[in-house]
Amino acid sequence: MKALLLENIHPDGAARLAKEGHEVETISRALGEDELIEAARDVQLLGIRSGTNVSERVLANAPSLVAVGAFCIGTNQIDLAAAARRGVAVFNAPFSNTRSVVELALAEIISMARRLPEKNEQMHAGRWDKSAKGAHEVRGRRLGIVGYGNIGTQLSVLAENLGMSVYFYDITDKLALGNARRCSTLHELLETVETVTLHVDGRDGNHGFFGEAEFAAMRPRSLFLNLSRGFVVDHAALRRNIESGHIAGAAIDVFPAEPKARGDEFVSALRGLPNVILTPHIGGSTEEAQQDIGEFVAGKLADYVATGATSLSVNLPGLTLPVQVGTHRLVHIHQNVPGVLASINRVLADHGVNVEGQMLRTKDEFGYVLTDIGTEYSEQVLAELRAMPVTISLRTLRSLA
Repeated sequence: MKALLLENIHPDGAARLAKEGHEVETISRALGEDELIEAARDVQLLGIRSGTNVSERVLANAPSLVAVGAFCIGTNQIDLAAAARRGVAVFNAPFSNTRSVVELALAEIISMARRLPEKNEQMHAGRWDKSAKGAHEVRGRRLGIVGYGNIGTQLSVLAENLGMSVYFYDITDKLALGNARRCSTLHELLETVETVTLHVDGRDGNHGFFGEAEFAAMRPRSLFLNLSRGFVVDHAALRRNIESGHIAGAAIDVFPAEPKARGDEFVSALRGLPNVILTPHIGGSTEEAQQDIGEFVAGKLADYVATGATSLSVNLPGLTLPVQVGTHRLVHIHQNVPGVLASINRVLADHGVNVEGQMLRTKDEFGYVLTDIGTEYSEQVLAELRAMPVTISLRTLRSLA
């Protein structure tokens, strides 16, 4: 298959796909919608990071597309439902860069607590100021984590090891690790802690999640971090609260609008503010994390192409069927309605095709079936399966070993 990898995906990702026999093209930057439509017209595998949007229009103009790999955690830049409706599987890397994001958050908390951005600027300007005014240890301070998922929980453990008291808020029930304490509401967390860090996901309901009311509810002279999604925070409100002194410092790694390529101008309401750390969406950008992500997502794409495995797919039911020697595999994506499996097997039975192994999973409005059959069957079998009213896509994998 032909694979297109964008946005400086780690070379190990391209190497893994090339090792499986796929033709790989790489582009170092993100592509706009029209550019992507042109580039992906005859591509079967597409790899992106957070700067490229895979819209329904892109999917509609990529008829050969089989799978998309998000070489990052977030997938809000991909129209997941539209991809599923067209039989395109989507994979991401939900765990590979967790440690890198957590380490950056801890480094920024310490940097802001010691007011290192201001000290560094003064030293470069030739001014020596050894004053301890406004500088604090993080030991004994209260950290509030909003979003207690993979990143939030690991941050919770490491922050406690630094002597911080951890509070967290999540919309779902989560097990508190160590001595962390759960807050029943966001407001309870905000009025309790001295540092607030956001680690929420990219669901639509989180747009504008944190604004003027939430900043007002925070304790005076608190610190604020957002390493989750750019559209979560009202940056104009954050600027007002920093200028008023209500917020003592902020660290922001993600932005509502981000440049497409290295060297492009970065525009933000937060530029030029004291004790504010701005980083160019590098939470997961360590060599270790990018290598892990490259290998992990490329591996998921390769497995899907070779065996139909959808384990950890974000838009299709997760399913893995052990490979049987000497069989052909049918990969069938369909609308989730009753009786589909019986209909598939009726077609096979009518043509005398024996089922050697089979598994079905459903998720929301979509169903996914892997069926291993003997190597002898007619093209009429495939034609009838494709003609089923509920069929979204049918792929055949031959000579599994």
